[in-house]
Amino acid sequence: MMISGVFFKGMAMGGGLIVAIGAQNAFLLRQALQRQYVVMCVLACIVCDILLIALGAGSVGRLIAATPVLLEGVRVGGALFLIEYGRRAALSAWRGQAQLADSGERVLPRRGPVLRAAIALSLLNPHAWLDTVVLLGAIGAQQPDHGQMHFSFGAMAASTLWFSSLGLGARWLAPLLAQPRAWRMLDALIALVMWAIAASLFI
Repeated sequence: MMISGVFFKGMAMGGGLIVAIGAQNAFLLRQALQRQYVVMCVLACIVCDILLIALGAGSVGRLIAATPVLLEGVRVGGALFLIEYGRRAALSAWRGQAQLADSGERVLPRRGPVLRAAIALSLLNPHAWLDTVVLLGAIGAQQPDHGQMHFSFGAMAASTLWFSSLGLGARWLAPLLAQPRAWRMLDALIALVMWAIAASLFI
């Protein structure tokens, strides 16, 4: 009972942190709605999140939390990255370039840049490090006996379920985003989310 309880506690904590709208979720939602390398992006997000949770379960989370220079580097570097990604989303919203197209008309971007963007938004987001590595790592370390491992597995399960559901379930939103105007609104929302996250790091 203790093991299952700690596992579901990790699931609840991990799910609560990851479900909130953020850079990673916004990117995956956009890729899923455009049907562009959805499985690849889902897997990239899952693998990166599992890596961060594993780092938090080790000593990395405690090291970052105890080193002001590392914390500052994560905060500033991540904020600058989010500001730039938000600028690109805002530019796309202004120009109205993105939209859902029929499969016969759609021109896919190159796989490499999309994969790099998925990995960057997963690993360069300072909130991911502070929440997933530092916070989950600290809570997991407080679990009794071997509970830290089960807590981490629970958080990893929540991440896997969430990204799979978001990536594969986004197609149900496709009819709502069939018009270019809707895509401009989505890009504008993504830009605001990126900038809001970046701004929160300096408050």
